Amino acid sequence: MVSLRRSARVSVKSESKGERANDNHTAEVATEPVKRGRKRKATDDHDATSMAPPPATPNQKRGKVANGSGIKPPPFTPTPAAIGLMNGTSKVGTNYSTGDIDDPTPPATRPANAHHTNATLVTPGGTQLEPAYSNFEEASPSKAGGPRTTSKTLLDEACAHLLQIDSTLTGKLQPVIDQHYCRVFSPEGLAENIDPFRSLASGIMAQQVSGAAASSIKNKFIALFPPEACPTGFPPPNLVAATDLAILRTAGLSQRKAEYIQGLAQKFDTGEITTKQLMTGSDEDVMRDLVAVRGLGAWSVEMFMCFGLKRLDVFSTGDLGVQRGMAAYMGRDVSKLKAKGGGKWKYMSEKEMVDLAEKFRPYRSLFMWYMWRIENVEVAAVQDNAEK
Repeated sequence: MVSLRRSARVSVKSESKGERANDNHTAEVATEPVKRGRKRKATDDHDATSMAPPPATPNQKRGKVANGSGIKPPPFTPTPAAIGLMNGTSKVGTNYSTGDIDDPTPPATRPANAHHTNATLVTPGGTQLEPAYSNFEEASPSKAGGPRTTSKTLLDEACAHLLQIDSTLTGKLQPVIDQHYCRVFSPEGLAENIDPFRSLASGIMAQQVSGAAASSIKNKFIALFPPEACPTGFPPPNLVAATDLAILRTAGLSQRKAEYIQGLAQKFDTGEITTKQLMTGSDEDVMRDLVAVRGLGAWSVEMFMCFGLKRLDVFSTGDLGVQRGMAAYMGRDVSKLKAKGGGKWKYMSEKEMVDLAEKFRPYRSLFMWYMWRIENVEVAAVQDNAEK
């Protein structure tokens, strides 16, 4: 029987005797190459550009810290593909025009504030929750006679502030800003619908796995639930909270990740975490409430606040890409520092990062976004050309 099945497989692959001879050999030795080929295709097909995530940070091996050294390394940086997965938009229809010729209406202009959520959030039931004027009254410059910041002017005002500070430091940001348009904080980016539960749960799924694997897990997870019960395109917290862990694990989740996601769902279902709370809470309150949830570390929450909630004054010291970009911004030879080693703080110390970023308040999120990109711009060459 074994011989018959093997002959059948070989004959199906080929029509000629020569090809059958080759297939006999391939059947014995091609297992590993085919496996690698499938993996490359899955990675290539994965779209990790949603919501303009930062460029890929090269994988870094964990550095061992001697006991009692007193030096606390930054947390391991998850794959940047996690950011794209984390911040996928809800399927709820856009609340603004697509920009097509038949639909020319631009996104609605509304108030914006660096220390509040500027994204349009979607509740588990599919209701859109936009930032309200009352959210920003405490910091409204209009009360003092100044112009009010809006979703239309926010990015321009933030860039102008960065350039003003940069002019007193290195003068390197202008070409970076010119070459990289930050859609995240643009009027179109601010108008995108974000489902907080979906974003946070997706971030947990993406921890410590490749982007392709995370995307596969997410699709299988969504398929566990009937579409008619998922108004935002993602299972709501009450359904996830009531689903057995064994069923959740069939999507490819580990036991611990299944527990984390179910625990997060319970927080939303019981009202311990609400969409309104994420919309109106201060940066400090949102950070405190979310890092208290099992499975959500500081880096994950910072990325969610920055790219999901669109808060402008978030800064993460736990990302090697940001650290490397800041070192380059300050004129350090990043290549030499990398070769020299030195653990997680090889490019710049935590204190140096915090002190430098502090100068760019209240737009540290945007400063961080440009630090991810500064190495991709030949700043010196651009400056030389501008001076000619």
